[in-house]
Amino acid sequence: MHPFAFTKAGTEKAALTAGAAGGRYIAGGTTLVDLMRETVERPPRVVDINSLPYKDITVSSSGVQVGSLVRMSELAAHPRVRSLYPVVAQALELGASAQLRNMASIGGNIMQRPRCPYFRDVHSACNRRTPGTGCDARDGDNRMQAILGTSAQCVATHPSDFSVALVALDAVVHVRGVDGERAIPVQEFFLRPGNTPQREQSLKPGELITSVEIPAGPHTRRSGYLKVRDRQSFEFALASAAVALDIRGGVIRGARVAVGGVATVPWRLPKVERALVGRRPGRRTWTDAASYAADGATALSENEFKIALIERTVRRQLMTIGGQ
Repeated sequence: MHPFAFTKAGTEKAALTAGAAGGRYIAGGTTLVDLMRETVERPPRVVDINSLPYKDITVSSSGVQVGSLVRMSELAAHPRVRSLYPVVAQALELGASAQLRNMASIGGNIMQRPRCPYFRDVHSACNRRTPGTGCDARDGDNRMQAILGTSAQCVATHPSDFSVALVALDAVVHVRGVDGERAIPVQEFFLRPGNTPQREQSLKPGELITSVEIPAGPHTRRSGYLKVRDRQSFEFALASAAVALDIRGGVIRGARVAVGGVATVPWRLPKVERALVGRRPGRRTWTDAASYAADGATALSENEFKIALIERTVRRQLMTIGGQ
């Protein structure tokens, strides 16, 4: 690991000043420490923000506000979150091992870098790690790579399960920098690779995530997260689906569907949602809607199976949440 300066920020002002000067924030460290050990990231300064007051979970009639330093396991175990927002608790519990969930922060979870093996191998070409060098994943071992939201520059899959639930529920990411505060809709927070794959989030230099806000709604109680993976123990998704449905009077009044494991960002499925609203729950409804799940997909040499897999994953989760 390369030499670096370490700062423990006692105040928000101290953290923001250090961040604006090029420091990297660290809380649980479950991603950053690995990347530094592998020399994928070589920050000149690391800023410990664990003393900052972003540790509350507040559930109200308008939604839930989660401090960015809340640990994954703490949010997943919160009784009102489990009751009112089951898709959130399930995505968190399926997102990592118990040990990692006890360490990893909510803010760190949505900031985690890709798990693409070429990104993490400094001897491979990776535009996300070193812009302009190429993308070895496109013609290499690409079974786990994305089929949605890709570009000629990058095909890396977004790794966060929790973020898929956030996208389905229209969450808002609150950030603070030396120039003030911003509220960023979560679908604008994550950036597709395009021609600038090194830019993964819409944060400005030095900005710090303070909290994540999840709005309430009639759909949140009837929600859940399904993750399909090669093994049942700790593993990243081949495909996943976050589904939240508002069903009243035997009719689907509202639908929120997002998928993971198949896209470069947590991927919302508006065509699937539109195909559900106004219809009665049932096998034909679920099948018809799920047929749009892979719209726009572009497969690589080893991951064409994900096109059928994401359709089946969405259909199965619609059946689970909406009923047979």
